[in-house]
Amino acid sequence: MIKIENVQPPKQFVMNERKCLECSEPLRGRADQKFCNDQCRSSYNNRQFIETNNVIRAINRILKKNYAILAALNPEGKTTALKSELHKKGYRFDYYTGNYTARNGRFFYFCYDHGYAEIENNKVILVTRDLNSDLTSMKPISEKMRLGDTKNLSHAI
Repeated sequence: MIKIENVQPPKQFVMNERKCLECSEPLRGRADQKFCNDQCRSSYNNRQFIETNNVIRAINRILKKNYAILAALNPEGKTTALKSELHKKGYRFDYYTGNYTARNGRFFYFCYDHGYAEIENNKVILVTRDLNSDLTSMKPISEKMRLGDTKNLSHAI
C-alpha cells in the first residue's frame, strides 16, 4: 500500500479565505459579501464617513444658528438692523444657503428663507422670501430670478 502524505491541491484551486472588513471573521455565503452581519457593515461605514459627517454637522449647526438669529430679528418679514448686532449674536456672515441680486443692484445673502443685504452706516436690511413655491418647481431659484420671476422674493424691494 502506498501512503501519500501532505498532498495539497494545485494552487489554482486554493481560495483565499474571505474575511469581514470590520471584525475579520471568516465569511460564508455570497462571493461578493464583505461583512458578516449588519452590525459590522454599519460600524465600518460609520467609521469611514465620520469625518465627512462631522463637517456636515458643524456647517448645519452654523446655518441653524444663522437662521435663528435672522428669524428672531425679523419677525415681521422686513426690517433693518445693525450688522454689529448680528455679529454680537454670533451670526457667521461667511455661511449662507443662497444669494440674489435685486434689479436695483442690491446683493442679498440668504439662509433658507431669511436674508439680508448691506446698506449704509453698518446697517443691514432683513427680508424674507417664500420658498414654498420654489420647492414645488423644478427650476433653481437663481434661474427663476434671471427669468424675471421676483414674486418669490416677497419683501426685498
